[in-house]
Amino acid sequence: MAIYGNLGGNSNVSSYDNRDSSISVTFGDGSTYVYTYASAGAGHVEHMKSLAIAGRGLNSYINIHVKHLYASKS
Repeated sequence: MAIYGNLGGNSNVSSYDNRDSSISVTFGDGSTYVYTYASAGAGHVEHMKSLAIAGRGLNSYINIHVKHLYASKS
């Protein structure tokens, strides 16, 4: 997992892991959500990967566009 940059300073995202067709996002409470091409769509997943690398906007994007479209939660 890579540490999320949190350049905006107010994100609940703490880390992420980009895979070929998915992204895993870990939040401050320790919960990890996996978003896949099948669950959220390739466009959303690829955009989330870009936001994760940039370190800005990932938490907001999840809340607005894909909040309940995760494949798994742990």
